[in-house]
Amino acid sequence: MTATTTSTASAPRLGRRQNLAQFCLRVGVNALVGGMIGQERTVLPLLAEREFHLTAFTAALTFIAAFGAVKAATNFFAGTWSDRYGRKPVLVAGWLLGLPVPLLLIWAPSWGWVIAANVLLGVNQGLTWSTTVIMKIDLVGPERRGFAMGLNEAAGYGAVAVTALATRAIAEHDSLRPEPFFLGLVFAGLGLGLSVLFVPEMRGHARSEAAAHIARHDGDNDELDTSAVFVLTSFREKALSSCSQAGLVNNLNDGLAWGLFPIFFADAGLSVGRIGILVALYPAVWGLGQLVTGGLSDRIGRKPLIAGGMLTQAAAIAWIAAADGFGAWAAGAVVLGAGTAMVYPTLLAAIGDVAHPSWRARSVGVYRLWRDGGFAVGALLAGVLADAVSISAAIWVVAALTAASGVVVLARMYETHPRANRLVATADPINA
Repeated sequence: MTATTTSTASAPRLGRRQNLAQFCLRVGVNALVGGMIGQERTVLPLLAEREFHLTAFTAALTFIAAFGAVKAATNFFAGTWSDRYGRKPVLVAGWLLGLPVPLLLIWAPSWGWVIAANVLLGVNQGLTWSTTVIMKIDLVGPERRGFAMGLNEAAGYGAVAVTALATRAIAEHDSLRPEPFFLGLVFAGLGLGLSVLFVPEMRGHARSEAAAHIARHDGDNDELDTSAVFVLTSFREKALSSCSQAGLVNNLNDGLAWGLFPIFFADAGLSVGRIGILVALYPAVWGLGQLVTGGLSDRIGRKPLIAGGMLTQAAAIAWIAAADGFGAWAAGAVVLGAGTAMVYPTLLAAIGDVAHPSWRARSVGVYRLWRDGGFAVGALLAGVLADAVSISAAIWVVAALTAASGVVVLARMYETHPRANRLVATADPINA
């Protein structure tokens, strides 16, 4: 069966065009998921410093560490629960748990409330973003998986950028709270309503693809338990484990950008408005760039974009550490967004290429466990280094780690996209 196979009563149709309405609905739902994070990107680091008077960077970044640790764990369970109970119940549960987040941020009398809100936000993001990813992989089939992931992540991170800009404008006009968080209430309500009323279950599409799945490695069968999937995705399988470590380091540097860059720019004397622009530039380029990079990975393969993207991010982070002034930092944010756009949808597509459809949701969950664990690692590492040495030192260390991750991908990962492998086989049938 291919992505364009006509459905029968027992075989749902796979393909973006065949499922266009549901595909577009999920893109919209994921934009709302991204908006839930975007409400925090500009405002919370400044709230920590100006309203809650947190002077230690390690303490100020606890909200990112809490978010990342909880989201990482939730990603793992979201994949398992999606295979066991279905995609839709997990999606709806995620939105229900996201509803209190903006209210907690509005009413927080202490930093502990902010951390509690980010624990719930981590659960919300882990359940909702994971299931929208899994559902799109289910819908489109193998040939256009990179394009689908590009649209999914573009919608999510485009919404992060737009919401970061919107909250910047609201905060400048009114105050740091409560007004910026009213957007979160709207996003959560819309996401819950759309998911309950219009999103159907998708597990049948995965079962349909599983019937025609071609094994890619020795462990590729439909009878793996969850512990075996964890070991395979994390360590044993070269492509899956390469993607897992790259995802972790990618979000490690995103944790740095989220938590320390606003303070780094504020210490240099930039206004809230200019900080908001810099904070939004990075996810804006990241989001829009994925409209190109996801589909590009379907044509040229996954590995070049993943390795190249990690090295591009490393160069951009180093540039931000070395540069001075709004224009130079804006250029660094644009390049950082471009590098992240190369990596983000491509990693998800590579996981979908390799994992068997019967345990693919669990493999996506394990990958996202490692990837979003990077938020917690990045926040703690950056906070400790910033307190012990300086913010600039923390940025330089993260740049070095990001470059090392790109080298690991170059050395360990093989190409996973079936079309790219067919092109290699055609050009060099002896060595393919």
